[in-house]
Amino acid sequence: MVEQNTHCRHVVLFEFNDGTPENTLEAIEAAFRTLCAELPFVQGFEWGRNSSPENLNDGFTHCFIVTFANEKDRDAYLPHPAHVAFCTDYLDANLKKACVVDFMARN
Repeated sequence: MVEQNTHCRHVVLFEFNDGTPENTLEAIEAAFRTLCAELPFVQGFEWGRNSSPENLNDGFTHCFIVTFANEKDRDAYLPHPAHVAFCTDYLDANLKKACVVDFMARN
């Protein structure tokens, strides 16, 4: 079976500052969901909070996966004014660290 490139996945892990209020976390989650719903080149959005019992998350509590048709669409997303505004308005004051991995999903 030949592997085919199917989608570009943009995986983002966040660790928030200690003491970030729950209502702030919920606002960030909602704002990220809204951002992705409003951009036509975003094909999919999934997220969740860490629930692994392995204790290997290195402090990261949130995982967001944004799906694009290709790297070109991902490249349009990164500097997009709505994405930049989301980062400035929601993440800059609350984020302790982030990890980002992008890959071309294969089947």
